[in-house]
Amino acid sequence: MAVSLPATLSGSDAKTRSGPPRRSTRRFLVGVANHCVAIALCAALLVPFLFIIGMALMPDREALGNGLIPHHLEWGNFSRVLHLFPFWHYLGNTLLYSVLSTVGVVVSSLPVAYALARLQWRGRETVMLVILATMMLPTAVTSVSLYSVYVNLGWIGTLKPLIVPLFFGDAFSIFLLRQFLRTIPEDLSDAARVDGAGDLRIMLRIIVPLAKPAIAAVALFNFLYTWNDFFTPLVYTGNNNGAWTLTVALSQFTTLQRGSLYNLQMAGTLLFMAPIIVLFFFAQRAFVEGVTLTGVKG
Repeated sequence: MAVSLPATLSGSDAKTRSGPPRRSTRRFLVGVANHCVAIALCAALLVPFLFIIGMALMPDREALGNGLIPHHLEWGNFSRVLHLFPFWHYLGNTLLYSVLSTVGVVVSSLPVAYALARLQWRGRETVMLVILATMMLPTAVTSVSLYSVYVNLGWIGTLKPLIVPLFFGDAFSIFLLRQFLRTIPEDLSDAARVDGAGDLRIMLRIIVPLAKPAIAAVALFNFLYTWNDFFTPLVYTGNNNGAWTLTVALSQFTTLQRGSLYNLQMAGTLLFMAPIIVLFFFAQRAFVEGVTLTGVKG
């Protein structure tokens, strides 16, 4: 026996079939499109990295050819780099530069950011504008004058020009920390002042614990920058290869070995990248949290 549907239900079905797709279907298609774009971008970024790995594992003969994929994996390239190349010495210089400069930036930028964000004094906004203006100057513009200063100080050919200036603050770090410190309620500082605490104690006991994500972001930003920095060590360490960092030493690797050992150069590059990749995986939560907080609340 045939069953006839109510007129209202059959009308709704007809409208659903002939009308636009439902919201859940549209959301599914948008999600698929977003994932496709994200996967395509990741693949585009990973392709050069995969070629570096392929080149690093090539035997010498294959590395001199035009191939990009190794036919035979030569894992011994990594140990050859460590024997042909004073890798550990340059790694020590790089660590010295990155760690000390990061400590210097955090220790010097935090009090400046605190003064600009939490204290009321005449000329505060003008000083902040001057600090922001220094961020607009390209590094190459100030290199000649700074080089002359370091020559007179006798610092050329050492790591001092790379480390010492960062103990006097960094404009970007000051700006980032100031934006975060301004979001901390003033009531906390006022309550501490009522209890007799000074500004130094308020900064160390109240502000610093609350600003840990921003401090971690500043430290990671600076560590990544100094680890990958090539221009500054190249200019100021000069011909003293004992003071080179890994970025400069790797660029000179094929010249020092008097041959086109591109596979060994790529193997050295992977060894150079390994510590920073490990650091990012361990600290990515603090890094992302710090960037998000300083970006949203600033």
